[in-house]
Parts: sequence; C-alpha cells; structure tokens
Amino acid sequence: MITNVALTIAGSDSGGGAGIQADLKTFAFHCVHGASVLTCVTAQNTTGVAAVEAIAPSMVKAQIEAVTQDLKVDALKTGMLLNREIIETVAEQLQKLNLSQLVVDPVMVSRTGSRLLDEAAVTSMQQYLLPQAAIVTPNLYEAQILSGREINNLEDLKQAAIAIYEELAGAVILAKGGSLSGKFRGSDVWFDGNKLEVLKVTPVNTNNTHGTGCTLSAAICANLALGKDLWSSAIAAKQYVTKALEYALDIGAGHGPVGHFFPLLNNRSF
Repeated sequence: MITNVALTIAGSDSGGGAGIQADLKTFAFHCVHGASVLTCVTAQNTTGVAAVEAIAPSMVKAQIEAVTQDLKVDALKTGMLLNREIIETVAEQLQKLNLSQLVVDPVMVSRTGSRLLDEAAVTSMQQYLLPQAAIVTPNLYEAQILSGREINNLEDLKQAAIAIYEELAGAVILAKGGSLSGKFRGSDVWFDGNKLEVLKVTPVNTNNTHGTGCTLSAAICANLALGKDLWSSAIAAKQYVTKALEYALDIGAGHGPVGHFFPLLNNRSF
C-alpha cells in the first residue's frame, strides 16, 4: 500500500515530457503518491514552447493549502514558478508549513541556455525560496547566475557549487553538468559543506533529453519521501535518470522525453 506522499509545485507541459507530467510519472515509478500544485500552463511539444500562461497566485496558494491541509506531505519539489509573484506566494506558504524535505529545481534558464525568469523573479527566488531548500539542483547556466561565476569546465562547476552553498548557508547543492563538454559531460557536482563529490556516469548519446532536470529533482524528492537521506536520494535519482535516458522516447519532431517507465517498455503484453 502506498502511504508516502510527494508534492510537486511546477508548470504543466502539454507535450507530457517535463514539468508536472514528468514529476508525477517519476513519483509513480517510485511508488510514491504524487500531489501537484500548478503554477502555469504551457502550450508546448517536443520542438518548443508556443505559449505560457500563469496561474493566479491566489489559486497557487489555494492549491497548496488544499493539499497540505488534507495530506501528510513527506517531501516536495518546486520546478517552474514563472514570475516573482508566484515565487513569493510559494515561499510564503512553505515558510508557514515548515516542511524540511524541500527540493528546489531553480528553473531560470533552459538546458540550452534560454532565459526563463526575469531579474526580479531570480532575486525573489534567491531571497525567499532557496534558503528554505534542503537541496538545490541548478543546471550549468543557473549555477552561473546563482554563483556569479563563469563556468567553462568541471573545476569551475565545483567552485560555483561551493559559492552557492556559502551564499545559501546550508542547502546542499547538486550542480548539474549536462551542458559540459568532452569527458565531463553529464558530470554533476555535490557539495554539502563538507563533501565535494563528482557524480559521474557514462553519458547516454541521445537527442531525446526533454525533462531530464525535472525528472532528476522529482526522483530526489520521491526518494526523500521514501525516507532516504539526501546523498542516497541524489545517487538513486542520478541512476534513474541515466536509465531513463537509455530508454528515451523517440517521438515528435524535436527532442523527445526520457522513458520514465523504462521497465515496462519491453513488456507491453498487458
């Protein structure tokens, strides 16, 4: 019987590869009940985003209240929060709830380098949301913004992770190196104030990488909800995403999503 609950606060991807959809698939894979708070709706597919519409902050607040007043949330994650008003609403609600198992995927810049948040929203995230996190999972471009450092190689990513940790005074940093080149592609950097580790796997050669960041943070959240510690959750999440990339779905004309339910792909008789 599933009794563990994970909550995602993020945007909807109409193409089903990232955002709320990816998070709920990841929670289900880990046999964790997934609850959700929608922050925005996107019109998108594997080739890109055509339109975005924000959910009113009052409705975001109402969703958080509805879920947390009824369900015992074991862990939660945030993804795309879109603007300053939503970020501050979410941060205020989480402050009241005092939930310690918070994974923040600071969705500011896409994996390809496209800016997603304006400066006011980034500032609000840094001031109000990130200090509440147990773990923050920036990609290379987000790590540059949060650390104020240019990142060109793995050593730069390590120094950025340390700088972000010191700025936040406590949250574990898992800086993602999917955009690094050469032999360090796909290397992520963990820093918890004491341990500086590189999480390295053999890179998967596929163009179908949509939703990897959402999926990683959701997998960390799911493992935390199951009672694992941060380090074990990060290791398990990295392994899950890597396997899902091996079974990525070659659908659509652009970048397909990872295969969230990869064990089922070779058993379609049911």
